[in-house]
Amino acid sequence: MALLPEITAFYDGGDEAARLTSGRTIGTLELVRTQELLRRHLPAPPADVLDVGGGPGVHARWLTDDGYRVTVIDPVEKHVRHARDQGLTAFVGDARQLEYEDASYDAVLLLGPLYHLPDSSGRARAWREAHRTVRPGGLVAAAALNRYARLLDPGADGALDVATTGLRTRRNGPTTYYHLLAELCDEARQAGLTNPAVHGLQGPAYTALKARERHTGRRNLGPEALEEALAAARFADGHPDLAVTSMHVLALAHRPLTIGPNTVA
Repeated sequence: MALLPEITAFYDGGDEAARLTSGRTIGTLELVRTQELLRRHLPAPPADVLDVGGGPGVHARWLTDDGYRVTVIDPVEKHVRHARDQGLTAFVGDARQLEYEDASYDAVLLLGPLYHLPDSSGRARAWREAHRTVRPGGLVAAAALNRYARLLDPGADGALDVATTGLRTRRNGPTTYYHLLAELCDEARQAGLTNPAVHGLQGPAYTALKARERHTGRRNLGPEALEEALAAARFADGHPDLAVTSMHVLALAHRPLTIGPNTVA
């Protein structure tokens, strides 16, 4: 199953790991919040985790350090090489067609693939593959971009087009898909997963941080700005209506437990 050439070209020309690890406040905020939510909901280590679309292994690295047995799958060969250079188990693969047996992992992460599958049939295949490969009772965690968050950022280009169509077409990058939050949950349910819940990653401080970046010309806004943003994101997590303020969101759902002919959600 071929990857769109524009996606390969985009990632071959950049440093995906730096997006979360370069010290930029917005990236650090996303990383810390992802760590908090996954540590809260993953089964205890040493569980088997399949990190689909795991890029160069940013999340796989800290999960491995936490004691998890992690396998990274990514369609970009450059990312797989970088992950392997860190001592991680990594292979080239596609979220829509995983080369693993049914019910072979305790948790499956989709922390990137849904952005780059603008066609609903492609996203449905990725969700079904996650459902197929996770064990009964296991966690599926999927990251997505929030369709309406760009409307809150006066400096965002094409925000109205994104809000209308869900698609962002860049001059020098791949077409990116932005989800409606209810749509994200519906996709999880249609794949057979139960009780999906959406959590905002950056929270309501995202647009203020973007504005401060433009005003100051700095990407690292300091520890105080980070702590304030984290406090706001953690507060918002207890108020589901505020998830719409976050640019990145994380959907958490489970494969039902099956006992004989009966299925337990």
